[in-house]
Amino acid sequence: MANLREERLRKFIEQVEKQLIVSCQALPDEALFGSDIMAKMAISVARGGARGIRANTPVDVKAIRQAVDLPLIGLYKEVMPGYDVIITPTLKHALAIAEAGADIIAIDCTKRPHPEGDIKELIAKVHEQTKCMVMADISTHEEGMAAADAGADMLSTTLSGYTPYSPQQKGPDLDLVTKLAASSSIPVIAEGRYHTPQQVRQALLNGAVSVVVGGAITRPRQITEAFIETISDLKK
Repeated sequence: MANLREERLRKFIEQVEKQLIVSCQALPDEALFGSDIMAKMAISVARGGARGIRANTPVDVKAIRQAVDLPLIGLYKEVMPGYDVIITPTLKHALAIAEAGADIIAIDCTKRPHPEGDIKELIAKVHEQTKCMVMADISTHEEGMAAADAGADMLSTTLSGYTPYSPQQKGPDLDLVTKLAASSSIPVIAEGRYHTPQQVRQALLNGAVSVVVGGAITRPRQITEAFIETISDLKK
């Protein structure tokens, strides 16, 4: 199984190296919420040149799997009472994402208390019970190194800025990308507050294998608000 996973990782890297992955997600209170809309969003970004998709919930993952033939990173967000971890918090969530057709399962691998307890055991169970690779969503260099040691197949800087002890900034954490790329034995994916093509390019130059962009492409409300904020001081 390990050799098969290594071959799948090699193929994944070939497909996304120095390319763009787009996160197609919408919350229930957003106008674009719905698996049919997210599938169409995935088709749109694929036609634009995206080489991978990241998606939330089994229903969206399944719809997107049927719509596009691209590497698919799946996750399952759910708030668990007593925990700050919401990205694929349990093995049950991971298995549901695997069943829906994901190639890779994203898991919160921060140092915060986790519903499953030990991250290493959770990653091992995902590897044993699915054919999926594991993407470790982390927020610091320390967490990235720990996730690599725990058996994750790749790292993503997704959660930098979303834990209270990581850098709080408007833009992406390019320093974290640089440090992880220089010290990690597994691939590093950049993600989190990438708003411009220039930021994506810089992350790739800093050593990221690929970059995930979400709201800057797929959330019209967020995009509109950014424009409005920039011009709001001009109204007399």
